[in-house]
Amino acid sequence: MAGTHVVIPYAPRTHFLPFHESTKRWSVIVAHRRSGKTTACINHLQRDALTVPNSRYAYIAPTYKQAKNIAWDIIKFYAKPVPGAEFNESELTVRYPNGSRITLYGADNPDSLRGIGLWGVVFDEYSQQPSNIFSEIIRPALADHSGYAVWIGTPKGKNDFWKLYEVARTGFNEKGEDVSKDWFPLLLTVDDTKVIPDAELADARTTMSEDEYLQEFMCSFEAAIKGAYYASQLSKARADGRISKVPYDELLPVSTWWDLGIGDSTAILFFQNYGKEWRLIDSYEQSGEGLAHYAKVLTEKGYFYKDHWGPHDIEVKELGTGRSRKEIAASLGIKFKVAPKLSIEDGINAVRMRFSTLWIDEEKNSEFLHCISLYRKEWDDKRGEFKNAPFHDFTSHYADALRYWAVTRDAQPEDTPQYRPAWLDQGGYPQAPRADIWH
Repeated sequence: MAGTHVVIPYAPRTHFLPFHESTKRWSVIVAHRRSGKTTACINHLQRDALTVPNSRYAYIAPTYKQAKNIAWDIIKFYAKPVPGAEFNESELTVRYPNGSRITLYGADNPDSLRGIGLWGVVFDEYSQQPSNIFSEIIRPALADHSGYAVWIGTPKGKNDFWKLYEVARTGFNEKGEDVSKDWFPLLLTVDDTKVIPDAELADARTTMSEDEYLQEFMCSFEAAIKGAYYASQLSKARADGRISKVPYDELLPVSTWWDLGIGDSTAILFFQNYGKEWRLIDSYEQSGEGLAHYAKVLTEKGYFYKDHWGPHDIEVKELGTGRSRKEIAASLGIKFKVAPKLSIEDGINAVRMRFSTLWIDEEKNSEFLHCISLYRKEWDDKRGEFKNAPFHDFTSHYADALRYWAVTRDAQPEDTPQYRPAWLDQGGYPQAPRADIWH
């Protein structure tokens, strides 16, 4: 490659030049549809791959299928002029003659990302990915080479993508620390880029709702997500101050509700009950683990437990062992009660009805809130309408656990004192809880 002059057919759009020129480690790009953000980021990765020999980069889409459909043709087009570049269709990898490579991945298979070392990564449509994919998997992969990360996407409500953008925009993290030297923000609406003709935008307004237009073209984080089941409930909870700091009270027992997966993620919600008030103080989700792992998690949490609720199929006996998961859990000290069996639609309606009773600890349930905000109806491309069923992805596990809580009416005995603590009328839960009572 020494002395070789290669012309890549990529001319950066003016609005992406500040991103390409930035030397900051963490970049968040909020950009409207068809702005060219994926093309810009693919070429950003390729520039670095060609500059740094034997380096490795990753592009991550919400699913492997999306990575292939969206980015594979783009990267092949821009890498084809590089003499000696090789394309592995089965691995979605481009290998360059200097030993560097770029691989496309899907966030729906996080295990494929474990154990690799990376110089840089791009998360495309990060709002549709589980937020822990960065902290648990990718962040360690960047450590050896002081690698960088770029989060790109179009808004889908105030979720973790919004939080990242706020850190980049303000220069302060959630702890109030000044991190501006490491973060680069970029927000691009159609008014900023001017790449979509006015006539096309005018036509789009005739077929899109106002929320859709504001979200897709004006990059509004406030616009409601199309098909989201709990958008209005979450919005009201935030307005009411019910999503804030909700500490664990040692004077009250904890009840848990589980979405117990088989070969899939298991999600656990930890509640405390004050009369008609339900406090979601904690949550936990993991995949690829047996019941013994979750029994250990319960112990390590250190809560005083009242009961545990599982889905109705927890009593089904497994063919291999002849035992049900309820029986196996009991042998590990987890004595499950069984949540009522209702249809998914009835369960979703139950959540909507009971949401006004929820107080949610924002810090310990950040991933839960991320999932619930994105839990939505499935879109039918053929009919051009929503199906009367939820879209099953990473958001489903916490949503199912919440649904089991909502349909379990007998979790609270009728003779439970219906009192309202005085501090609820003094501005909400204490912001500085007493150390001798709360953890």
